[in-house]
Amino acid sequence: MRILLIEDEPEMASVLKTALERQDIIVDHAATLAEAMARLGYHDAVVLDRRLPDGDGLTLIPRLRALHLDVPVIALTALSVLDDRVAGLDAGADDYMVKPFATVELVARLNALHRRSFTTRANQTVVGRLTYDFRHREALVEDQALELPRRQRLVLETLIHRPGRTIMRSTLEEAVYALDDEIGSNALDAHISRLRRKLDDVAAGIEIRAIRNLGYLLRAAS
Repeated sequence: MRILLIEDEPEMASVLKTALERQDIIVDHAATLAEAMARLGYHDAVVLDRRLPDGDGLTLIPRLRALHLDVPVIALTALSVLDDRVAGLDAGADDYMVKPFATVELVARLNALHRRSFTTRANQTVVGRLTYDFRHREALVEDQALELPRRQRLVLETLIHRPGRTIMRSTLEEAVYALDDEIGSNALDAHISRLRRKLDDVAAGIEIRAIRNLGYLLRAAS
């Protein structure tokens, strides 16, 4: 999962980023509404503070919808008055958490929103002998789980979501790395090379092709 965290308090942002990344969540951070707009991209959820230096975080929600980004939003705030919580939900937030809160609860709520996002699509995709379970984020070959490091799994998940179609290199990098990560020129290719070897080792019946100057394509091996 990849989220956009909009929080202007450096200490709070650092604590949340560290805790979420320990749970296999990629975190892009913005401290203002303006910075958040510049960082919008492929995200599974947005976590935003209401009190930001350049305005109320809730004003970001109609901007997201105007851009046709139907990404779930969790509002974080020190405003605990009932009217403030109602205003947040009425503004389009999918969930609302009042500071202070436990990070484990935030992770649980993010996971719940992420699971909900799969209700309108198939929970599994089968290519070759491999089944990818999006709900549990697990790759299976003949019902045996395939152990993959986080970034290899994210590559596989992104490619298998649209089998037979070319996925742009930039899209794969956005799915695998946070915006602040330093990405080596061949880092993505190295992850894909290792993933190919693992798929070959278990005879998954999958081919990952490099499409020159564009990206990669996953399909059943011929």
